[in-house]
Amino acid sequence: MTDPEKLDLNLLRVFDAVARERHVTRAAQRLNLSQSAVSNALARLRVTLGDELFLRRPGGVEPTALALSLTGPVTEMLDRLRETLASHAPFDPASSDRVFTVAFSEYAEFTLAPRVLARMAQDAPGCLLAVRHADRTNAAELLERGEAQMAVAVLPEPPAIYTRVLLMQEEFLTLMRRDHPLAGGPLDMARLVSVPHLLHSPNGSRSGALDGPLRDAGHPRRLGAVVAHLCAVPEILQRTEMVMTLSARLARGLAEAHGLVTRESPVPIQHTRLSLIFHRRFEADAGHAWMRRLVMAVSREA
Repeated sequence: MTDPEKLDLNLLRVFDAVARERHVTRAAQRLNLSQSAVSNALARLRVTLGDELFLRRPGGVEPTALALSLTGPVTEMLDRLRETLASHAPFDPASSDRVFTVAFSEYAEFTLAPRVLARMAQDAPGCLLAVRHADRTNAAELLERGEAQMAVAVLPEPPAIYTRVLLMQEEFLTLMRRDHPLAGGPLDMARLVSVPHLLHSPNGSRSGALDGPLRDAGHPRRLGAVVAHLCAVPEILQRTEMVMTLSARLARGLAEAHGLVTRESPVPIQHTRLSLIFHRRFEADAGHAWMRRLVMAVSREA
């Protein structure tokens, strides 16, 4: 082991990228370096620390015990350094080329990302929005690992180290093809559960907002399919007897784009609300604050 004061900061940046990606080529892409440059940096770091650090495995690399013990402190130190520098730097959206990595749920991405991008094209043409997927199962992990600077989804109350901003509230509608048997006439619970239902669930859950109220009313529904991506929904609804109950803004957008129809749901469903969450260490970051204000503004518009 070497004197920490003699460690090259650039080598630690390479270490951090490989530790995050568990893959040398992806780490090189993350750093905008060649693969050979990353490999050479790792070789120097191995000599300095007297450890292999990363062992080749099918599909990537595996950290050694020493690398695992270093990952947390190195990542935290580099993140704090970046954030401290960013928070003290002025931010001019018109001239900045900053990359904003925002984790959206698929619903939030569909509803808000186009509006955010339209505003960025006008006010911050050199900045880039990089979208990651987030839901209640992975949002905190993305933020903790520094893989996203903020997350926008239907999320529970986060730990105290995060700030939560409540965004727009959402109701629900039931979506179906135009000639569906439920497209006309009174729609009650009995008719609603007489057909199979389509559920959108990126994390594989087979329970949605509709299931609890229907069970409580004695009308459990039958799932016809569970899909991970919304892009499959219109074609499935056009080709089957399935219906789908989902967020109203999303339902209206899909209906308009794909010739579907919506019906008011006969089931009283508790409204959901999008949240924006971010780590408190970003509160003084001028660029981050600008993006937060932008997301909140387009949410009000939506």
